Amino acid sequence: MISIIIPVYNQADKITATLKSIELQTFRDYEVVVVNDGSTDGVDRVFGEFAKNSKDKNNYYFINQENKGAPAARNRGVKEAKGDYLFFCDADAVLASDALLYLFQALEKNTQVAYAYSSFYWGKKFFKVGNIDAEKLKAGPCIHTMSLIRRSDFPDNGWDESIKKFQDWDLWLTIYKEKGKLGIFVERVLFKVSPGGTISSWLPSFAYKYLPFLKKVKQYNQALKVVKEKHGLYF
Repeated sequence: MISIIIPVYNQADKITATLKSIELQTFRDYEVVVVNDGSTDGVDRVFGEFAKNSKDKNNYYFINQENKGAPAARNRGVKEAKGDYLFFCDADAVLASDALLYLFQALEKNTQVAYAYSSFYWGKKFFKVGNIDAEKLKAGPCIHTMSLIRRSDFPDNGWDESIKKFQDWDLWLTIYKEKGKLGIFVERVLFKVSPGGTISSWLPSFAYKYLPFLKKVKQYNQALKVVKEKHGLYF
């Protein structure tokens, strides 16, 4: 079974579209664990209305916690999850109907890898990920949070709740450090993320090289430094 864990904070206007895209999955062996991270916009009511009318209502679970941030919400979801596979889904993402199926099949065919990932859209921006080896993984963030992970390869301590940015990069680096494993690329676009979520600070690539004085660029570089120091990536 796949446990789909959705941390949500004030995204009541988007989560229904996410849940509907999950309900339309061709892969049916799943549960959905929504962790409400202290929202104040009525997301619990919106979820309740969806779950009440869903054909899979027994597969949905809703957990409330005080606001602690997405990593803490994801870790809470893992504690409640029952599946052998973990899929951390953003509350502002819409999945292709065959997303879980393709990711699951990739892991079934490639038993040596820890997770499966794909390309995606953020708004109209296309992020073509491609095959990632160890050197490319260490060079910088390149794989989205929304990847299917074998629970047996998930880090013992879960998501690092002290890291504010690049939690996904930190996770893949931790899996590589602890398990010696990488992921497998599924050459398809399997989801789309709405602008305004965790990737909303995206800037054109030239900005990071030629506009170091920008506030977003400074925050980006500082966050990179934190993860690099944690994993001993001094280059």
